[in-house]
Order: sequence, then structure tokens, then C-alpha cells
Amino acid sequence: MLRFDVYRDGELADFVDLGGAYVFGQDGIPVRADIAATDSQITCIKHAAGACGLALLWETASAGKYLLTTTRLPDRREPYNLNIELVRALMLRLIQKREDWGLFDYPEASELNEQFAQARRDFVAALKAETPAMASRLADVALDNAVTLGEKVSLFHADIFLKRRKSSGAGAKTSLGCMVDLLSLDDRYTESLRSAFDFVAVPTLWKQTEPRERDYQYAQIDAWVQWATQTRKPIAAGPLISFDPVDLPEWLYIWENDYDSLRDLIYEHVQHVVTRYKNKVHIWKVVSGIHAHNSFNLSFEQLMELSRMSCLLVKKLAPRSKVIIELVMPWGEYYARNQRTIPPLLYADMAVQSGIKFDAFGLRMCMGVPVDGLYVRDLLQISALLDEFVGFGKPLHITACQVPSDVTADAWDAWGGQNPPDRGGMWHAQWSQRLQAEWLQAFYRIAISKPFIETLCWRDLADYEGHYVPHGGLCRNDMEPKLAFKELKNFRASLSASDADDKKT
Repeated sequence: MLRFDVYRDGELADFVDLGGAYVFGQDGIPVRADIAATDSQITCIKHAAGACGLALLWETASAGKYLLTTTRLPDRREPYNLNIELVRALMLRLIQKREDWGLFDYPEASELNEQFAQARRDFVAALKAETPAMASRLADVALDNAVTLGEKVSLFHADIFLKRRKSSGAGAKTSLGCMVDLLSLDDRYTESLRSAFDFVAVPTLWKQTEPRERDYQYAQIDAWVQWATQTRKPIAAGPLISFDPVDLPEWLYIWENDYDSLRDLIYEHVQHVVTRYKNKVHIWKVVSGIHAHNSFNLSFEQLMELSRMSCLLVKKLAPRSKVIIELVMPWGEYYARNQRTIPPLLYADMAVQSGIKFDAFGLRMCMGVPVDGLYVRDLLQISALLDEFVGFGKPLHITACQVPSDVTADAWDAWGGQNPPDRGGMWHAQWSQRLQAEWLQAFYRIAISKPFIETLCWRDLADYEGHYVPHGGLCRNDMEPKLAFKELKNFRASLSASDADDKKT
């Protein structure tokens, strides 16, 4: 059992928010645990042996509100000081990434190295404090500064490698796209897509293409494929297979206890859609999130078999298209709640090791909503997670990224009306158009600096009804551009300009 004393402003906290909290073990894999908060203490009763850590939403003084983690800790009778353990984990991550990124070798990083030395001194002072309350005060200061420093380090590293990619012309080869709304094929919408993006992502959800068995509905997808072909925009389509309940047709649940029939229906569905668009689509998201959404309670072996079968079929039908396996909820919080799922990086490793025929991974990186997978993470965590994909030897596509631009209450009714922007986390401050634009620019700098990332796709162009993240579009619902839309266009133009300059020289 793990216990943590929680302090706020140097005093024992009178309330502890456990929204999004989970326990994790080795390699950051979540484990089952009963987590409870009583007054100023958190108790974690683990269902697994060994040292474990706690992840929870935590607000810093000025850096923001993020889902942060402790280090893995052994069981003991005395409670740990949560404030201290959050700093310890962040300092450890900073040490690891500074070494991985070789920041000691850059004279320009001298100021960052000095700030790290100061953060380390602050942390040591917290460890030496005479009382737990005093230690928590010093730890809060150290944590606030360390989060800010982690983001500075991430952006410094990104800028170094982004300059290298630009100088070699590789930066401009990273395509920027946006997912389309199938119901929004009007002039203002399509003109915004045409002017700002290199490609479009067309959703092909099973629920939309076959709402009733044998009743195929392709008119909306056909219209978008025709528009993209006429405007010479490459198409990324999918997902073909997703077990997220919002993506599945109701009639399919008839076969939830008959795996053989379900597999045959999936084969037929994939064959039907790919055959129709195989000459138009450049990238197929074949399976999406089946590691996290297991609506049919399939076994690990069955999920891997469906992944293998679907990818092989698309490779056979459309050999010139890229086949992508998409990962969702990339930190794997869901695994702590449902053991019939698979941790994302474990699923990715098994997909590579088992010889599934696919070309790249896709990754969703949406934040700002108080549900598993969508809590706000700091830039250092994001950059470190992206680096994990180097070892798989496959390119990576950011298939959806998004954060909110507003905290207007009426946009969050679906989340209970309890100030969800706070409950989902904040990047520096409450979400606004300016912060959305700054997050987009920072995230794109980090992502494009990674040489193995080939495309980035924003989730929603406009704030239409049914948006994935409230106020997460680049334009308002009247198609008036937000600051993030302008930032993206400027960012894309800077990549193209650098590529043009290189060609001249």
C-alpha cells in the first residue's frame, strides 16, 4: 500500500482531486489499484506487487495544471510527501532527457544548465527541510520552476533539430493536414482547407458507412474524395476498424459473442471500403485504438489476429497506399480501469515483433478534456513520449492533435458543467485563443523536429456541433479564423520558405 500526504501552500490540503488519477508500475504501465482520498491523504491499495508510482492532476503556482507522476516507490508504513515525490520524478526525467539529447554539448544551453542546477538546489533544499510543511513549500517552488524548465529544454532541443531538418530540406517534407467534417462541404470551409493544409483526413467510420447491415452510405465520403482529387490534396482515410462505441454500428453487437462471424464481417467491411477508394487514398488508418477500446471483450490473441488480418488485406488491395496502425490514449491510463485492454506501447511492440504488415504508426495527441487520455501533459512529457517510437523502427504520423481555445461554460455542458477546463488541466493558464495558438506552435515545433514524424493532422477545422474537444477547432462555427489558424498558416509558410531558400543555394 502507498500513502501520500498532500500539502497546499504549506498546509495539509483540505481537498484532493483524484480526477484522472491512476497507479503505474514498471515501464510506466498502469496497474489496477483502489485509490481514495481522505482529508489530506491519498491511499493507494495496489493489486500488483512491486514498486509503483502515482499519477494525478496537479496545479502548479504558475506553470499550469498537468497530469504529473511520482517516481515508483516501495511500500512503507509512513506516508510519502506527495509534493516532494512529484518534484523528484520531474527532476529524474529532466536528467534523463538532458543526457539523451546531449544538451551538455551546446554552448547555447548554458543558461538552461544553470537553471537546472538551481532547480536541483531547490529540490535538495526541500529534502533537507526541517518539517514536512516547510518541505512542501520548497517543493512547490521547485516543481513550478522545473515544469517551466522542462518545457524550455524541450523547445530548445526541438529548435536545434528543426533547424537541421530545415537546412536539409526535410522539414518541409512533413505534411500538415486536417480532418474534415463530412457535413461541411461549403465554400468557406473548403477554401480554408485548401489554403492552409497539405492533405485532408476523411473519416470512414463503420457507423457512418454501414449504419444498417448491408445498407451502405458513401455519398458524403464520395463528395469529399472528389473534392480532394480535384484540388490535388492527398487523402488519409480511416479508421476502417475501431472498437470505440461511438464508431460502431448498433447492429454489429449482435455478433459480440461470435468471434468467427465478427471476424468475417470485419474482413468484408474492410474489403468493401478499400476496394471503393483504393485508387484515391494515399494513407489508410486501418485499425485504430483497438488496444484501448475492447467493446467485444476480445482476447489479446484475437485483437492481434484482427490487426494482422486487416493490415494484410489493405496491403493486398491497395499496395501503393501506406498502412497505419493508430494508437489512442498514448499514456495508457485506461489499462488501470480495464484489464481486457492492452497498454499502447506494448501493443505497438507486439505489432512490430509479430510481423504485422504495416508501414507506420499513427498517434492521437488531443488534450484538455477530463477523461482518460485527454488530460493535459507538459511539453517534456510529450516530447519524451514521442521519442519512445524511435525504437520501433517505424515512421510516426500524428493523426489527430487538438486543445481548446475557450472556457465558455455552455461549450462544456456535456462534461457536467463543473468547470471542466480546470478538471482536464491547463497549459500555463486557462485556455484561450492565444494559448491554443501558442500550444499549436510549440507542439508542431517539437513534432516536426523529430525526423521519424511524417505528418501532423489537426482534429477539427471548426467548432461545429459534435466537436471532439469543445472549442478545439481552428475556426469558430461561423468559420471566422482563430489565432491558431493564422499561426498554423504562418508556420507552414515558414517551412516552405526555408525549403525554397535551400533550393536556391
